[in-house]
Amino acid sequence: MSRLRAAFVMRDAALRPDLFDDAALTRLRAVADVTDHVLTPAELNSAEPHLAEPHRGDATSHATLDPLADVDVLLTGWGAPRLDDALLARAPRLRAVVHAAGSVKPLVTPALWERGVKVSSAAGANARPVAEYTLAMVLLAGKRVLEAADAFAAHRAFGGWALPEPRGNHGLTVGVVGASRIGRQVMRLLQPFDVEILLHDPWVDDDEARSLGAAAVTLDDLARASDVVTVHAPDLPETYRMIGPRQLALMRDATTLVNTARGRLVDTPALTREVVSGRLRAVLDVTDPEPLPADHPLWDAPGVLLTPHVAGSLGNELRRLGDLAVREVELLAAGAPLEHEVRAEDLRTTA
Repeated sequence: MSRLRAAFVMRDAALRPDLFDDAALTRLRAVADVTDHVLTPAELNSAEPHLAEPHRGDATSHATLDPLADVDVLLTGWGAPRLDDALLARAPRLRAVVHAAGSVKPLVTPALWERGVKVSSAAGANARPVAEYTLAMVLLAGKRVLEAADAFAAHRAFGGWALPEPRGNHGLTVGVVGASRIGRQVMRLLQPFDVEILLHDPWVDDDEARSLGAAAVTLDDLARASDVVTVHAPDLPETYRMIGPRQLALMRDATTLVNTARGRLVDTPALTREVVSGRLRAVLDVTDPEPLPADHPLWDAPGVLLTPHVAGSLGNELRRLGDLAVREVELLAAGAPLEHEVRAEDLRTTA
């Protein structure tokens, strides 16, 4: 079998070194011919021909070629274009799309699987920092850290103010909505702590929930019983605003809602009413709409922490995504099954 030819396709060239360090590139070039050049959507959509860089030092190194004409593997990242019929027609040799990012939904089309192209995602690697962030926020919520910081700054004294109950993480009840990759990692990370875990996921039965260290419950029961509710369900039509007025009303006073999934899963107007009243707290790394309008009440509501998608991979954490992508190319070159393959049917129940 001839060596694979691979190409980077992502929003801009600056993203490639963030994902793939020198060690990862060395591993990649041991199994595939790939250049440093990054194909951007603008370049791929341009009517101007691309001057191909040499892959093997052959005579075509200065020929004007379509940059996708001889590519076996696309190494994609954030901002990669949608891989529709027109684009795929330009890549007749394409065997695999290895996405060094999370969800593949923005770029995949049925045409990929119809052609037999394999698709892989680094969503599993991106799940880890989100789960770590969630663990931190759950524990901080249990200790009432945000409220304590606000009260301390306002009074600048140890006395004269009090935190809402419960205070502390001993016996805390954590409700996990969705046994996704991230939800499962969150439950694993919670195991060493003295907390009770409730899980709502219609695809998980009682036995599987127990194996994850959780008790399977309805969404309403989870809302009633949890001190902290953390959302990890996929963004699907049936999960739109699944945390709505009913579920929020069922939550006890001072319950904290953590959302690192998608803003659309929570009814923003209903949540706003609850937190502005002071009854609930919220830690939101995602919102709907996104970003919120500059005059939205959540910006200044007490007990609310708004962050700009910092839960996912940032900085040196991005290297995990590149390492996973290189591993997938190594497996492909060896004729072995991909470890993180995404199939068409998976899109129905995943982010």
